[in-house]
Formats: sequence, C-alpha cells, structure tokens
Amino acid sequence: MTWLVAGLGNPGERYARTRHNVGAMVVDELADRAGERFRKARFVPADVAEITADGERVLLVKSRTFMNESGPAYASVAKKHDVAPDHVIAAHDDLDLAFGALRVKFGGSTAGHHGLDSLVGAVRTPDFYRLRLGIGRPPGRQDPLDFVLRPFSKKEEEEVVVLIDQAADAALSLVRHGLSPTQDRYNRSGPRSEG
Repeated sequence: MTWLVAGLGNPGERYARTRHNVGAMVVDELADRAGERFRKARFVPADVAEITADGERVLLVKSRTFMNESGPAYASVAKKHDVAPDHVIAAHDDLDLAFGALRVKFGGSTAGHHGLDSLVGAVRTPDFYRLRLGIGRPPGRQDPLDFVLRPFSKKEEEEVVVLIDQAADAALSLVRHGLSPTQDRYNRSGPRSEG
C-alpha cells in the first residue's frame, strides 16, 4: 500500500523558512535523508519525491499552490497513486501547541487551520493522520497571520531543526509501526534539544 506525506506550506523561497512552512520542511528532510529530489508532478500543481520505508512506498508531496488552496493538489496525487485517505499523513504548523511541541493524531477537527480545511474538503474526510508541529502563539497582540509568515528567530532555529527531525522520524514510524507506538514515542509538549 502506498503512503503519502503532505508537507503543508507555501511555495517559493520567500516562505521557505517561515513558521507556516514547517510541514514542507518535514518532507524536505525525508527526501534529503534518502537522497531523493522533488520533481514536478504531471498535470498537478505539486512536487513529488518517492522513498521507501521497510518496503512501503512513500510519496512526499509539496503543493505548488498556496496553503489555503493546496488540498486539491494533494488529493490529485493521492488519487493518481491509489492512496486511501487513511494512508495520508499531513505535516503542518500548529498555533495551539507550544513552540517545539509535537503531536501525532488521526482525524478530528482542523481547529481552523485553512491548509487542513482545504485537504479535508479535497479528500472528503477528516480521517487522515496529522503531524502537528507546535509553533506557539504570537507574542502580545501580533496578528497570527503575520506571525506564521515570519521566519524563525536565530534562537529558535536550533530547536526547529530538532522538531523537523523528530517529525520526520514520526512520519516513518506511522508507516512502519502505526499510531499508538508512534504517539508513545514522539508526542512531546515542548522543546527537547537533547533529543
């Protein structure tokens, strides 16, 4: 059975290292580890790389459309490769989790995350896996939209590397071991640089 990891984010260099793009950073990390490169999908606004995990085929996908409209691109790649929604893993930023926290779950609410809303609408079910990467709440009265589109601070960068690494491990663990063992091993409430 083929799996698909959807790395939610916005396309282009301008957004590459912003908080909103931690999901895309996870699929970049998985591709880098395997020495694979992303290629433009035919007839779909997405870039795709392919890896294997214990013999399972895993498609790493980044949409070329902005996050709020990215669902159809992921759904099209899934349909083309016969990936059922319960074999989709969406990696995404989460304002409701403390910076550096990681949570793995299956299904449930999108909590107003427009990238997830788009994906749920496109695959017609909320029943897929989520890798929730905590980016924390904006300080003071800063607009959340402005906050998520800003790059990480120098101080945060080190922890982001650890978070992305752990989320990539968690994605592979879902493929290999399923939900419960992955939650037991990877769910965490905050930074864990000593990892």
